[in-house]
Amino acid sequence: MTPNPKNEDVFLKCTTKQLSSNLQDILIVDDTIENLRVLSSILTAQGYNVRKATGGHMALKVVKTLPPDLIMLDIMMADLNGYDVCEQLKQNPRTADIPVIFLSALDDVFDKVKAFEMGGVDYICKPFQMEEVLVRVKNQLALRTAQKEVYQLNTQLEKKVQERTQQLQEANDRLQKIALYDSLTNLANRNSLIEELQQSLNRIKLDNNHQFAVLFLDCDRFKIINDSLGHLVGNLLLKKISQALKTIIGKNETLARIGGDEFAILLSDISGVEQAKELAQNILNLLKKPFYSNSQEIFINVSIGIVLSHPDYQDPENIIRDADMAMYKAKSLGRGQYQIFTPEMYDIAQQLLILQTDLYRAVQQEEFTVYYQPIIDLKENKIAGFEALIRWIHPQKGMISPGEFLPLAEETGLICEIGSWVMKEACSQLSQWHEQGFTDLKICINLSAQQLNQSNLVTEIDGILIKNQLQTNSVKLEITESSMMQDLQTTKVLLGELWQRGIKLSIDDFGTGYSSLSQLQNFPVNTLKIDRCFLKNIGGDGENLGLVPVILSIAEVMTMDVVAEGIETSEQLEQLRKLGCHFGQGFFFAKPLDAETATQLIHDNPTW
Repeated sequence: MTPNPKNEDVFLKCTTKQLSSNLQDILIVDDTIENLRVLSSILTAQGYNVRKATGGHMALKVVKTLPPDLIMLDIMMADLNGYDVCEQLKQNPRTADIPVIFLSALDDVFDKVKAFEMGGVDYICKPFQMEEVLVRVKNQLALRTAQKEVYQLNTQLEKKVQERTQQLQEANDRLQKIALYDSLTNLANRNSLIEELQQSLNRIKLDNNHQFAVLFLDCDRFKIINDSLGHLVGNLLLKKISQALKTIIGKNETLARIGGDEFAILLSDISGVEQAKELAQNILNLLKKPFYSNSQEIFINVSIGIVLSHPDYQDPENIIRDADMAMYKAKSLGRGQYQIFTPEMYDIAQQLLILQTDLYRAVQQEEFTVYYQPIIDLKENKIAGFEALIRWIHPQKGMISPGEFLPLAEETGLICEIGSWVMKEACSQLSQWHEQGFTDLKICINLSAQQLNQSNLVTEIDGILIKNQLQTNSVKLEITESSMMQDLQTTKVLLGELWQRGIKLSIDDFGTGYSSLSQLQNFPVNTLKIDRCFLKNIGGDGENLGLVPVILSIAEVMTMDVVAEGIETSEQLEQLRKLGCHFGQGFFFAKPLDAETATQLIHDNPTW
């Protein structure tokens, strides 16, 4: 079992170019001292760090203290043979991966097979061929290095995968929170409510006795708070409202912020509508108390819509839609109350949607016409002019009342287009009457609140008057008290520009709005129109005149003329003449007429 001296001399002369001197650690185990010396000197010369063990037990202690990169292990040793040493090494997870090259004078195939079965990676027969020893050592160490690098890369990759997995989980949690929770109030959001509603609907399919209800809350006039105090205060108020609502709902009930100033509550496992009504009333009572922001008191109330579960509901969105519809019903009845959804509300909403669609088409196809109601000079007893009144001739439904479609036109913003069309038609008709010789006739045209906010309104009016060759004093624009008061400063500037052009201005339905006399003095107004509601009780005996004499006195002081609307009887006409009213308008003289009939009335020149 001694090395070949010839080979030893050869490899002692090997240069370091053959093997990299990276101080890889090799443990040589052999109970023959000469073998240890020769192998150690050769391997050290090649740049390896070499340690030696003269027996199996010593080898196990050395490996336990500091595991080497490679073990060269003799098989036949006195104290513990190499097979047993290798077996113990492989049983220990800390040393199982250390490559073992067996050294032996046994050249039998059986011995080699057993060596590999014990976990050896190579087998070198004695006497050693030094070239073979160095090549095999180099290959095994290179393989060991590669394995370590792969292990390190795998460890790093696994760490990165774990870190990435954690990041993805955190991102997913954040996305889920964004998807299901409101960022301002930390309440459930619309998506979360939809999921909860779907679960409730699924439960009804399994249990016909299961009942739930949804309350839809909208803060009344919340925009005023944002506009006056700012959105930061508005957001703070929404947080405080959500915190207040949390105090009166149960643990099994879902409170969600749907968006803006809208909230919803899902009540599960209720016995009937009374529970929903009770909660709604509790909410109304709760929100009567003031909230505080920067020591400022803020009062807010809500309108609430309630919808009860029903087997016909299949889609959560339909439940929210109906609760929202009931909430708007509560708003329309005066706000600060609750309403329970009924199928009639849905039918009305459907009809309104159809009407809205038809109205868009009507604007595009100009399905409108203008009717003219005469305004009578009560002193001269003749027609002084006409008020232009819009009518919609629906292709299927026929004549549609202005009271039915004008509010919808205002909500949809179509009122400006409709108003412009009426002005063009009315001025064109007045121009025709002037051409026929009736040059003293005036036309009164109504302006909506939205038209007053149009930046190009004055320019548009100028263009219409020029096109129809009309003098500015032949047109009178009528605005209501309420529209005049919406934006006082803007309206004042606009009316001033119209006044400078000689266009006369009238306040329609005077006495029914909320303007004050001090504000009225700041506007260049020519005419007050007394609303018909002040005339209905006037009789021939001169009693029940109500506010009519007061309004006439105000007009006289402010050098305005007055038009009384809604004259229907000769008694009303007689009393108004006695009071000195300047102009009158109403069914007693004529209903609104189409252009042809109005023209014939002018030619007939009637008196009353």
